[in-house]
Amino acid sequence: MIAAPFDFDRVEVRDVSRHFGRRRALAHVTMDLHAGELTGLFGPNGAGKSTLLSVLSTLMHPSGGSVTYGGRRGRDLGDSLRARIGMLGHDLFLYADLTARENLEFFGRLYGLDDVPTRARAALVAARLDDRADDRVSSFSRGMRQRLALERAILHHPRLVLLDEPFTGLDDASSVALAARLTAVRDAGAIVVMATHDFDSADRVISQAWYLRDGRAGSLPGAGGTLRERYRAAIRRAAE
Repeated sequence: MIAAPFDFDRVEVRDVSRHFGRRRALAHVTMDLHAGELTGLFGPNGAGKSTLLSVLSTLMHPSGGSVTYGGRRGRDLGDSLRARIGMLGHDLFLYADLTARENLEFFGRLYGLDDVPTRARAALVAARLDDRADDRVSSFSRGMRQRLALERAILHHPRLVLLDEPFTGLDDASSVALAARLTAVRDAGAIVVMATHDFDSADRVISQAWYLRDGRAGSLPGAGGTLRERYRAAIRRAAE
């Protein structure tokens, strides 16, 4: 009998710290992440956002504390957990000399998916790139590449989707399109975690917001002004 693939509906971060020598990147971070929610991570450069994403992705182990996925530790799950994670970082991991379709089909085969051509076609439609399917990625704008890279990251329908500054360098139209796609991914039941400096775009899609400052995390209230205003108020309080 073939075992059912591992799945989970929550990620629990408990007292997580991460040190690089004497430098403290994360300090006693505790938060809960749930399916059907998009969590925004905010904070200045060097606050620990990217480090937290790396810990959640299992690419980096915490120096202290624990992260569990559906109540189980990541290091106990190995590849069965990584198969349920999709990540979009600063490097888009696209091949410029391949077409959009070829990129998606390559990664679909890498993921071991069935019916890869059909999945690739559906992803191109979702990215609004079906009319450019057979054009090389080298001819794409930044926004088009970002949309394609997101589809690459979620082609295998991961439960946990991790995004590091997905709105960087996008114009208004591309930001709106990306926000709409992230909303659809969230509403389909994914656990989405996004580090960003783009408060305006994030405000349209997030379910909950956290800030990081000097490696420490705090939740932002859901009311009391715009997301940017709530963030600035929280940072001021944390500095006092």
